[in-house]
Amino acid sequence: MAHISYPFKRINKAVYQKPASVLTEDAIYWKKLGLPVLVKEFGAIDYIDFCPVEPYYFAATCSVRIQIYDPITKVVTKNISKFAKAAYGGSFRRDGRLLVAGSEESAVKLFDVQSKNVLRVFNGHTGPVHRTFFSRDQVKVLSFSDDKSVCMWDIATEEKIASFSEHTDYIRTGAPSPISPDIILSGSYDHTVKLYDCRSNETILTVNHGCPVESTLFLPSGGIFISAGGTDIKVWDIFNGGKLLANISQHHKTITTLKLASNNSRLMSASLDRHVKIYDLTTFKVVHNIDFPNAVLSMSISENDDVLAVGMIDGVISIRKRVQPASLSEEKKGLFKFAPDHVETATVDMVVTKQKPIKGPDFEKFLRKMDFTKALSAVLKPYVAVKFPEKTIALIQEMLRRKVLHIAISGLLEKDIGMLLKFLRRNLGETRFTRIIIDAANVFIDVFEDKIKLFSEQNLCLYTSLQEDIKEEIDVCKRVSELEGAIGLLFSGAQVSTHLDTLEINDNLLPSSKALKDIVIDV
Repeated sequence: MAHISYPFKRINKAVYQKPASVLTEDAIYWKKLGLPVLVKEFGAIDYIDFCPVEPYYFAATCSVRIQIYDPITKVVTKNISKFAKAAYGGSFRRDGRLLVAGSEESAVKLFDVQSKNVLRVFNGHTGPVHRTFFSRDQVKVLSFSDDKSVCMWDIATEEKIASFSEHTDYIRTGAPSPISPDIILSGSYDHTVKLYDCRSNETILTVNHGCPVESTLFLPSGGIFISAGGTDIKVWDIFNGGKLLANISQHHKTITTLKLASNNSRLMSASLDRHVKIYDLTTFKVVHNIDFPNAVLSMSISENDDVLAVGMIDGVISIRKRVQPASLSEEKKGLFKFAPDHVETATVDMVVTKQKPIKGPDFEKFLRKMDFTKALSAVLKPYVAVKFPEKTIALIQEMLRRKVLHIAISGLLEKDIGMLLKFLRRNLGETRFTRIIIDAANVFIDVFEDKIKLFSEQNLCLYTSLQEDIKEEIDVCKRVSELEGAIGLLFSGAQVSTHLDTLEINDNLLPSSKALKDIVIDV
């Protein structure tokens, strides 16, 4: 049987090509956030907040504690675990010295970040408190609870100033006004967002988001606020009676967190769909998207967009640090461009001269060798201690952090002890050094408590003078406190609301007074 062949035309198979990706200025800028470093915690990350001041540590609230991380080393610098049940919503005050948090215990707790001590406990809620913030004037605390109420507390007296119970379901989010200490925003699972005025104890605006509200924030002008719930982000105009300006629907699962970035020109949203999206606030369009391995519960970004911290439902914190810090405006100016495919190299050889290594200060060399006494002695020399006291303070602070200052002090010679006492006396009144000076003086007393009588006559005189200076400093602080109280009474009688800004200045003196009293007690 003959074989018959049938000619046919070959199929033209087109090779699949990926669609060309458009490389925008925003994409270049946000991709400079480096590869993520993952840190595992014991529970879901409820809330993340960056300290507004350097070195921009961030607090991660999870399980029954608040972990304060160094974003550079990615290690925990402080652990606040003064909770019997779950902690919620730990946030910093504007100066970074205080931190407030809610809890499953229905209490709101105020902490000193440096010592981790509980300074205030605000009791009055009957349900878990999921979000807490400081008011704009920084002397009041706002709390949002599952008991369907919003409360304002006075830090100084620990009393409740105002309370609102207008919602009909859990309140899981809120925000203080950026322009007034008396305006509060709250978002609830009853689908509504409410605006309150504490001066009249009234609800001045109510809008319906349409879904349980998970996150809210004000824009810096104070006239517009944004709410997130379900898969929608909505922008509202306060001055137009709560008019809806925009409705953004870019996520396909519940949105959990909203944050502002890039000097308030960008809006960031995190969702259970494992995405963080970044929007241009002028057009409300997505300019970048970042993927994560699990559902995102919380998110925050540091000053200048240098560090992005994202908390996930499985207890993992993703920390991304900018590889080459720069502002978005610099990106737009074209300071970061791609290298051309072909670069012509010079044909002339260049001779590179040998550079001499830069010699660091002696105290750094001793510190690396863990010779703490010599390091301390080096910074107590008059040339350093008098002209550059910040170097001496920096070393003392580092030794306090390592808990080795008592070792360094115990090995000092008689002459160095005299220089240390002179340094402590000279800088006691320096506000920026006071706290460290007090801690160092406490360590000094602990080391030489039983050996003070063996000091030389000159050092004994210096020690006595230091005690007198401390007592004078305490007297000054007492007089300032009395004056503060008198001014407060005058302002209250005149019903002047602006007195809070004055009290904020004097507030910084009170911790120093307490610490100074501790020294006198130790002596």
